[in-house]
Amino acid sequence: MNGRHAEGPHEHDRGLSHDLPVLARRRMIRLMAGASLVPLVGCTAEDRTTASPSPSSSAGCAEIPEETAGPFPGDGSNGVNVLKESGVVRSDITRSFGDAAGGTAEGVPLTITLTVVDAASGCGTPKQGAAVYVWHCDRDGAYSLYSEGVTGENYLRGVQETDDKGRVTFTSIFPGCYPGRWPHVHFEVYGSLADAGAATSITNTSQLAFPKDVCDAVYATDGYGESVRNLSGLSLESDGVFSDGHDRQLATMTGSTGDGYTAALTVPV
Repeated sequence: MNGRHAEGPHEHDRGLSHDLPVLARRRMIRLMAGASLVPLVGCTAEDRTTASPSPSSSAGCAEIPEETAGPFPGDGSNGVNVLKESGVVRSDITRSFGDAAGGTAEGVPLTITLTVVDAASGCGTPKQGAAVYVWHCDRDGAYSLYSEGVTGENYLRGVQETDDKGRVTFTSIFPGCYPGRWPHVHFEVYGSLADAGAATSITNTSQLAFPKDVCDAVYATDGYGESVRNLSGLSLESDGVFSDGHDRQLATMTGSTGDGYTAALTVPV
């Protein structure tokens, strides 16, 4: 990536399409191991406590609000395309991978859990086998691949395939707050890993927002000094993205600054 290797593609440079046969074999092993289990068709008590609530009815429910991908998507729509890189399918997105500079994003630990469900079924049916691409800024408010000083990094970006509960989980760090935007995480939903690898057929593009009390707690820790200043003049109601409503994009949070946080959101598509 970034033109650092002029010779032919290395094993980790062949793109997501090169990884799909391996991922397919792993998926088959998981399916065989779980063949005796009853598939999930609704929400259990555990599901309701670990994912944010969403409206449901037999006639369907509203899809996740559509939002801008912003200027730093890394999906090929504005310059670089990290989705073509082998290794982008991963759960831990704190480190750069492939031919990137090899940096690690520092900050308060954050686990991001998104549960993709079928809006047409009343949000009761998980969307197994979909793909979710997430990306967000680092503790300093910089976006890998784009921002000055981190153009050679690709951390805080990754793709996961939804499991039989419609879930994807990413290990990350709590993003900083940069001028003009409420703290958030971008995500795109694709019909499959193959679609994600081709960076085509995006079904939904949206953003996850964080509650203010959690932002305040995180930004009081070391390394987030600029975020305190930037957040002070913002609110969800004044943010250019969330000002038209944020209830269905506000993450359910658990944890602490010492142990790390988990942000959970249900994503009807």
